[in-house]
Amino acid sequence: MEVPRRPQPSSFTLPLPKPASSALSPLGAADKKEPIKEKLQEGMEKDQFGEETFDTKDESVVSVFVEAPADTSELEDTISRLSSQDSFSDASSISEERLAEEAEEAKKKSEEEEAAAKERAAQRQLMAIEELVQSERNYLRLLQMSTVTIRSSLQKLQPPPANLDSMFLYIDDVIDVSSRLISLLDQKRVKPGDPLFLQTLCDSFLSLSSDIETAYREYLANYNNITVVENSYKQKEALWNEIVRIIKTSAPEVNATSLSFFLVMPVQRIARYPLLLQTIQKHTDKTHPEYSLLEQTAHTSIALNCRINEYKRFREVADKYKKTENLTIKDKINRLNTHSIAKKTARISQYIKHETGMATKLVDEEFDALEGFFYVLEHGILQLLDNVEIYLHHLQGFLACKTEEFDLDMDGEKEPICYKEITTALRQWILPTFEKRMRTLIHKPLCALRDLLVGPRNLIRKRLDKLLDYELICEKSNLNYDEQAVANTYRTINTLLLNELPQFNGLALQMIWSMLGTFSCLHKDLSSDMEQLFQSFAQQLPHSSLEPHAFWSWAESAVLEGARRLETLCRSVEDTFTGPVVQPLSPSSQRRLKQLTDKHGSGKIYQVMGTVVGSRDLDLNLAKGELVAVISEADSRGDKRRWLVDAGGRRGYAPASKLLRYHQPTEEPPPSPHLTLPDGVTGIRRHSYTPEGRPLTVVSQPCFQVIAAYDFTARGNHEVSVRAGEPVRVLEAHDKRGNPEWSLVEARGGQRGYVPSNYLTIMPMRTGPTGTF
Repeated sequence: MEVPRRPQPSSFTLPLPKPASSALSPLGAADKKEPIKEKLQEGMEKDQFGEETFDTKDESVVSVFVEAPADTSELEDTISRLSSQDSFSDASSISEERLAEEAEEAKKKSEEEEAAAKERAAQRQLMAIEELVQSERNYLRLLQMSTVTIRSSLQKLQPPPANLDSMFLYIDDVIDVSSRLISLLDQKRVKPGDPLFLQTLCDSFLSLSSDIETAYREYLANYNNITVVENSYKQKEALWNEIVRIIKTSAPEVNATSLSFFLVMPVQRIARYPLLLQTIQKHTDKTHPEYSLLEQTAHTSIALNCRINEYKRFREVADKYKKTENLTIKDKINRLNTHSIAKKTARISQYIKHETGMATKLVDEEFDALEGFFYVLEHGILQLLDNVEIYLHHLQGFLACKTEEFDLDMDGEKEPICYKEITTALRQWILPTFEKRMRTLIHKPLCALRDLLVGPRNLIRKRLDKLLDYELICEKSNLNYDEQAVANTYRTINTLLLNELPQFNGLALQMIWSMLGTFSCLHKDLSSDMEQLFQSFAQQLPHSSLEPHAFWSWAESAVLEGARRLETLCRSVEDTFTGPVVQPLSPSSQRRLKQLTDKHGSGKIYQVMGTVVGSRDLDLNLAKGELVAVISEADSRGDKRRWLVDAGGRRGYAPASKLLRYHQPTEEPPPSPHLTLPDGVTGIRRHSYTPEGRPLTVVSQPCFQVIAAYDFTARGNHEVSVRAGEPVRVLEAHDKRGNPEWSLVEARGGQRGYVPSNYLTIMPMRTGPTGTF
């Protein structure tokens, strides 16, 4: 762009003053004016190329030249000043232009650097996201390899390693939550480079955070047990070599040499989540729409790790103090030292202060309520377990008594046949199945619940001990390291019980109600099975066609009649066993008794209580009341139910249940202190048994008789009631054990029984024939 020039006059004349001296020629003056013109022309050209215009200053310059002073030196000075002014203005213009260009270049460069930084951050963010996703896939693949391939191969060993399942405890839950995380990422069908993938990743992790915490905290709490079991495997060289071979064969690409290579991965993975999420957050711009969600996810992963570590610490404290140690007295004495004695002394002193009111006890109403409810549950569980065990014991006793196997001598009758079939079905199918279900669904869970009570009970007791220690130091302002450890232990146990004891009480109560409901259902099923069984035989019974009212009337009368007969039978049996019976020996039996006594001794003599019919080789046939001597109380095979006996020349086996030791009576029984017979009155001595219906006689003088001095009422079947003044006949002046305080008498009407000897007295007989009352 051309700069317009000022219009020049047609004739321009610069009046110059005359020189002061002749030394200055006009040529010299012309030489001085020529450089001025050149400078002016040069300045105009520079302005033209620099795209600048003249301002008022330029006009002043021109006017200066037009109105130049007369003195030539002044003119030259003015021209030199003007030229220097023009050169400064040109330099400043050039510097401003350069600064603008440099600023523009710096701006462009900063924009390019900022764009490059954003690109690098996006790349690093993408790499971090891909690392999280890909490492999660590899982690899940290795866990599945360890639980499916390696675990199944180890279980096939003969014998399988002990406690193998405890090593893989809770790892299935970890695999499940990891596979669910991968599944949520795959369901959205977005790639890691997609802007929506970050939101999908954060939402998936936050939705599974509670499940992740539950799965990993149980696994990490059990990890110490994994190392213990693996160390036990390493102590057996052959077993450990086989385990290493299986690991290398199952996973050759990872170069693993132990099970802990795989089982430590969950421990490392849960701590890696915060690092990976924080790396993604570091390379994510704060203006990103999902930055706040990503920050929340990172904080959630950190808090999750903190809670898992706290839970693991609680579990370690619980495992330490809930163990029950069976220490001997020697072990307890060896554990005594100065520190333990001082600690126990301080606890006892603090406890005494509590009981005497000298010191205030720290009261926690919430814990006291939980503790009381726990002890109520414990008492109920133990009582229920005892009742169930007694119930099963009685059921076993009922199953052991197999009455249907006995011959009832009622062949051909429908009732015994139905009874045998019903009882056989009950004992072989219905009741054994019921007992098995009872043991599986009731008794076994109750035993497991009883064993679980040990841990909380020990923790409650240990809390009391730690509370006594804590009360001694809680008033101090500065605690040393040991005192701080005591305080932390008490707080940990107290917090653990306050958090876990309500859950335990609730679950225990729920289990009790569930088992009671199961108990009712089992009996309902048993009654249904028994009803179905009885209905199949009901049509064969003679009273099945009766009306319900008539049937129940008949059943009631039949039961009462059976009870009456049973009572009569029991009374007769009791009379038979308790009442003394007299059986005299025949002369041949007396000779056999003497022969056996001389040969085997009096302690080996037994009497046959019932007829014995031999059914096997070497068995003897013996009559009731026969005397034998026992040679051996077992047969040749060691069966103690068959004894080897000597029957006076014949030797053989007889059932032990039909032999009773024979007690030979003495010549003269000890006199009764309350009843003394006159001189010359004697009675026939009895032996242990006498045939039924054998009359007993007493030879006595007719001048004396025995009467009851007081009224006596019988209290059992082996006693007899008498009235004062009633005459009686004394059969024995003592009982069957030789006790003279009781006498066997025969009262009026032929009733026989025992009466106290001091209730009897001897009176002279006034009238009546001999041998009568």
